[in-house]
Amino acid sequence: MTSAPPSRDKLLGEGDFLSWSSLLTDTEHQALMRQRRFLVEKAQPALAEHWDQGLTPHVLREEYVREGLVRPAELPAGEDLRPLFVGVRNAELSRMDGSLAILIGGQIGMFNTVMRVGLPEQEYANLRPEIEEFRVTGCFALTEPEHGSDVAGGLSTSAERRGDTWVLRGEKKWIGNAELSQVLLVAAVDTADAQVKVFRVPADAPGVDIERMTGKTSLRMVGNARIRLHEVEVAEEMRLPRINSFADLNRAFRQLRPDVVWNAVGLQAGVYEHTLAYAREREQFGRPIAGFQLVQEKLARMLGNLNASLGVAVRLAQREEETGAPVSQAEAALAKSWVTRQMRETAALGREILGGNGILLEHHVARFHADAESLYTFEGTYEINSLIVGRAVTGRSAFTT
Repeated sequence: MTSAPPSRDKLLGEGDFLSWSSLLTDTEHQALMRQRRFLVEKAQPALAEHWDQGLTPHVLREEYVREGLVRPAELPAGEDLRPLFVGVRNAELSRMDGSLAILIGGQIGMFNTVMRVGLPEQEYANLRPEIEEFRVTGCFALTEPEHGSDVAGGLSTSAERRGDTWVLRGEKKWIGNAELSQVLLVAAVDTADAQVKVFRVPADAPGVDIERMTGKTSLRMVGNARIRLHEVEVAEEMRLPRINSFADLNRAFRQLRPDVVWNAVGLQAGVYEHTLAYAREREQFGRPIAGFQLVQEKLARMLGNLNASLGVAVRLAQREEETGAPVSQAEAALAKSWVTRQMRETAALGREILGGNGILLEHHVARFHADAESLYTFEGTYEINSLIVGRAVTGRSAFTT
């Protein structure tokens, strides 16, 4: 039996068995191939050392911008990038490394999305070029030391209004890219109406303390931080006026969860690619292990997981393009929970095939295996996303209060 012909663009490597990336246009392909060359030539040589030492390769983010890869010149100026292009771009970043995807995607994805949802259209349009060119850098500070899955009704960070000024008090945790940010988008509960508001807080404002977290075993190159807010004063004009409740904030999450889906697709493509290469070269009992039946069965499962995940991700992008709006909360939740579960199995199978070498950075798979655990958890755990889907299909909420 012969394998399917390789994808014309090779963007997702040998893992794109069903040629999903052939759905891209020629100009999109050209732009993404330029990104691929940048990743191979500039990023790949630095990854193992930075991951091992827990250092953030911030210079790569700066070079990425200088190369014009955020809004590529190959694509029509003034037009929104197609969701499929944005998705494959995220997958390609994650295929190289999960931390790198967050280092870049946290700015042009999460920070940019929350600003777009929260600001008036014209104000956001004026600020958008500065965000995309990284002249204004930022992060989104939501999660807290004691509140992760229950942030919808359990935020402790408070915002008290005093005339035209707000006073913020509280603490955030796990905030990616905080050390590299000029602006912190802080979610806090209004003491007057108990509703969530979001504020643009300068990272160097009096009362703001940012402390890099250490001891992580996953996404080690991402500079996650604790942020402590001690009587931080913020002008009313720095509040995002279109976010006045957690329901408003959910409009951003509907757009962010598909990003995680594409990251999980890219991680699977990366671990499959490195595992396959290893299996072809590694010899045991006098021949390459790629010829062993049990190894081939595991590779087939990895390939199936990856292509099924690609199918889900591509359909989300198509739905967004068809409707001109983000997919529903339940659709995004189903995709995030299912794809990250398949990703977790794919990463585990890759590590199994490498045996003891599967925990060595020199073979790459160890990075993907560790990073899969973070993707499985953030933007809503498997359980929380499952309950969102369950509520949608049954009409009954199983969330506890």
